[in-house]
Amino acid sequence: QYNGVVFHRVIQGFMAQTGDVKFGNSSKDSFDINRAGTGGSSLPDIPAEFTKANHSRGAVSMARAANPNSANSQFFICFKDASFLDQQYTIWGYVIKGMEFVDNIQLGEPPENPDKIIKMEIVSN
Repeated sequence: QYNGVVFHRVIQGFMAQTGDVKFGNSSKDSFDINRAGTGGSSLPDIPAEFTKANHSRGAVSMARAANPNSANSQFFICFKDASFLDQQYTIWGYVIKGMEFVDNIQLGEPPENPDKIIKMEIVSN
């Protein structure tokens, strides 16, 4: 569950990263902003699913380590076009409403006062 998880890596003009459910959940005792980004979930890693989808503004894509099949619970949202990531990271959605809120996520690696996910909902059509 992503509710309470902070955005631990937010780079101006690039992306906002979140999803560390181990160290990044501000409502749990394990929360540690200095370790946020180094953890994941207890579930197995996800195999890469690279497509021709574009890392355009609002793309939501899986974060991973050097191994393409190492995505777990962390993901990022692109602030603007990041086509150089195409076919290297797995896009699983796009922000279709509320991008103005994404634009206002506190910057930093980690941010001094990180924003967090209050309630996350994924919808499909």
